[in-house]
Amino acid sequence: MKRQTRYIATLVVSVLVIVSCSTVSKIIKSGDPQYAYEQALELYNEEKWDKASSLFEACRHIYVGSPREDSLTFYNAHCKFKDRKWSEASSLFDEHRRKFSRSPFIEDVEGMYALCYFYMSPSHERDQSITTEAIIAITEFMSRYPNSRYYNEFQSMLDQLSLRLQEKSYMNAYTYYKIGRYKSAIVAFKNAMKEYPDSPFREDMMYYTTVAAYRLAENSIDSKQLDRYLAMLDHYYTFLGDYPESPRTKELERLATHARNFIDKSRSTEGDATY
Repeated sequence: MKRQTRYIATLVVSVLVIVSCSTVSKIIKSGDPQYAYEQALELYNEEKWDKASSLFEACRHIYVGSPREDSLTFYNAHCKFKDRKWSEASSLFDEHRRKFSRSPFIEDVEGMYALCYFYMSPSHERDQSITTEAIIAITEFMSRYPNSRYYNEFQSMLDQLSLRLQEKSYMNAYTYYKIGRYKSAIVAFKNAMKEYPDSPFREDMMYYTTVAAYRLAENSIDSKQLDRYLAMLDHYYTFLGDYPESPRTKELERLATHARNFIDKSRSTEGDATY
């Protein structure tokens, strides 16, 4: 019985979709752009975004160069936006802002253009090219519209995106550390801290830089160990100066003691050899 009920429900939905598509198709085939536009607006106001967009797109070419082109392209882009088709919407908003720079919709257009990139920005595990584009778009919007009622919301989004880039930078360096590429890890951690000096991951990065420097020295050939243990101590003292109360200082002190012992022994050996 339940299976039959589900089948009937699915059939009803399918019929409604076919009927609705057929209705849109009939409007388009009517050849009356004014009627199509009015029907598109009606569907738009009913928040039937996909259907409204189909009609806006169907009659768009009729109104190219006319005063109506501005509103028509905006409504169509807004339909895509509300339908969560971020990539399509961003392209349409970008096209609109370039073509209609004095449009009465321009602030909304540029705001939603920036929002599209914010929503397309992936988690920190993935490539962050879109995140960078989102930061640029949001920063431009905030610069152009400092009195926008959404200014604080955009600032919050900007902070989220910045944190995502910082986390990506940290995780890239940490990946080198995890797979034992300590020299690359040190360089990557240094670059991340230089680019994001106020990163919330700074303590972690300084800690892993110190441990990576120790392990690099420990696994080096004899001729490079002394210099690398000295470098490790530099990282250790920098960490100690910035985070004297960190619970990690005890572990790092143990590594530093081993490094100092190695350095003292090496210098003592060098002294005996010179003698």
